Amino acid sequence: MAKLYIVPTPIGNLDDITIRAVRVLSEVDFILAEDTRTSSVLLKHLGIEKKMYAHHKFNEHATVGLVADNIAQGRSAALISDAGTPGISDPGFLLVRACLEAGIEVETLPGATAFVPALVQSGFPCDRFCFEGFLPQKKGRNKHLQSLASEPRTMIFYESPFRVVKTLEQFAEVFGPERMAAVSRELTKKFEQTVRGTLAEVADYFREHTPKGEFVIVVAGLPKPGKNMDTESEEE
Repeated sequence: MAKLYIVPTPIGNLDDITIRAVRVLSEVDFILAEDTRTSSVLLKHLGIEKKMYAHHKFNEHATVGLVADNIAQGRSAALISDAGTPGISDPGFLLVRACLEAGIEVETLPGATAFVPALVQSGFPCDRFCFEGFLPQKKGRNKHLQSLASEPRTMIFYESPFRVVKTLEQFAEVFGPERMAAVSRELTKKFEQTVRGTLAEVADYFREHTPKGEFVIVVAGLPKPGKNMDTESEEE
């Protein structure tokens, strides 16, 4: 039966892909890739030869209908992003919605997502958390951060190496310089690193060490009165 498969791909180490994902990528009629050049490296590593089409944030509005029509006509497709799970700060939502509205089955495979290892190894409570992804670069950014200042849950953000210092400085200003944070970069790769400390401390660190790679910033939530950040859950 033709369907759309959402297939997570490795976020760094090419061996971090499931046997099921390899099978699906081998069996579908075509693959939708955020960047066909990047994905061709993975497919070559896996020994898979498959027709690929570009599906990214610049063309997804124009192509979702055509893709859904192709699947409806009996062809199966896999959607992959450059790294991680499609739809998580990557293209995917529009296509999934279009397929569901057209009565096309969508099957999502479990797999790599950058924020999960960053969250778990931060040492902060992870039974409840708030995933924010990439913040707005300009309009509404500060107002949005202000709304999170009293958030009790652990918060997770994505950031580029070009903005990470500025973002950490802004976090320190809004959340307070003593708020604890863990900043992970190059997850699953050779130079994977996690820097822990107060927002002021981690900002100082990356001012002195030129940041490289994709970053996940995990910020501790604001403890409730009488509680501390080690408390994972409260009795009902």
